[in-house]
Amino acid sequence: MLKLEEQARVWLVLGKTDMRKSINGLSDVVANELKLDAMSGQYFVFCGRHRNTLKILYWDKNGYCLWYKKLEVDRFRWPRTSNEAQAITGEQLGWLLSGLDIGQAHQRRLFSA
Repeated sequence: MLKLEEQARVWLVLGKTDMRKSINGLSDVVANELKLDAMSGQYFVFCGRHRNTLKILYWDKNGYCLWYKKLEVDRFRWPRTSNEAQAITGEQLGWLLSGLDIGQAHQRRLFSA
């Protein structure tokens, strides 16, 4: 499982992404289509056409990292909107990777005794 720093910024790149793209192609999408800095340390999450694959691109100190997950049976609950970016939290990314719908999942509640 991918572990994020608490202050990490995560972007869902909405729409369908060609999963044949690797680091260079995905970083071009971030820079040219989203107008964001791919080397900022933020996480950029891309979803394939069939919604069973995700790629996460991020910069780690001295180079790009690409994280890939493919579901064998189910589909990711990916937002159905246009080609843009949506900011989410690291906790919401964990929900997405676990198969939950980030729009319907509940945030963790902290109770004090």
